[in-house]
Amino acid sequence: MYSNSLKNREKILSIAPMMDWTDRHCRFFHRQLTRRALLYTEMVVADAVIRGDRERLLGFDGVEHPVALQLGGSDPEKLAEAARIAADFGYDEVNLNVGCPSDRVQSGTFGACLMKTPDLVARCVAAMKAAVPDALPVTVKCRIGVDDQDPEQALFDLARMVTDAGTDAIWVHARKAWLEGLSPKENRDIPPLDYEIVYRLKAQYPNLFIGINGGVKDLNQAMAHSDHVDGVMLGRAAYHEPGLLAEVDGALYGGSVSSPDLPDVVLAMADYTDRHVAAGGRANQVTRHMVGLFHGVPGARQWRQHLSIEAVRAGATGDVLRDALKRIDAAARAAA
Repeated sequence: MYSNSLKNREKILSIAPMMDWTDRHCRFFHRQLTRRALLYTEMVVADAVIRGDRERLLGFDGVEHPVALQLGGSDPEKLAEAARIAADFGYDEVNLNVGCPSDRVQSGTFGACLMKTPDLVARCVAAMKAAVPDALPVTVKCRIGVDDQDPEQALFDLARMVTDAGTDAIWVHARKAWLEGLSPKENRDIPPLDYEIVYRLKAQYPNLFIGINGGVKDLNQAMAHSDHVDGVMLGRAAYHEPGLLAEVDGALYGGSVSSPDLPDVVLAMADYTDRHVAAGGRANQVTRHMVGLFHGVPGARQWRQHLSIEAVRAGATGDVLRDALKRIDAAARAAA
């Protein structure tokens, strides 16, 4: 995937791993909107992969490909075993989290705090690479530094070490993380963005895939970044306004790709919700990811209200989505 991207100069757009958001239902939904974007799981701790309910933690629908598993951990042996399991499950990539700043993650000695120990990150990458088939990419997602680190040293030291260890790609969230004093939410907004340092990293590593993340709000911004790096990762924008994903395939991958029809996407997700409910799930586990689908469209408020109220009711099914779509249709007729 990454070697082909570099060889063919084809950019990659991905949807960031986001805790509590990019679960299997979210990814299935996003795949209805874009066939080409690379999808990521939520971070899964290596210990949980090894000892937990693997089908619940790692299972995914085949339609999700290409899909990457993000792992959290700092023990090379455990990460190697978790990567081996990921390979057996059929993931298209295994990614190591070196960017999450939450207290819970820090207490497990993984995430952004690993920016302080790039040699350990490199050992983890080397162990993961040795554990999986050569064709399976092992990648790193990191920050540009933490706390009082000089990003010019922290980021470039990490890049040098993980490159020597064999990483296939580095995805960089282009802002620092402050491990004390800022919440995870604040760490997504308050530290200033520094896109230029990521561009310089790419210039220094022309033969390594470098992707950028952080503050990318729309496809125009994504296209602008793609002039400087190999890939762009969308986070909250893709989640809160998923309708923009319908334009990804045509905008970034070119060709005569037609955008999916949003009502068709809703009906497909209604059928998916019915299957999920029949298997013992709840409708709102699916619909919660779809609240922002019609952002900026007449009827968007009615859509949001209907999903927020009706999907949590006992016995709710895919009909919640079908009924909400009727409200969008009615609003469109009224606005015509």
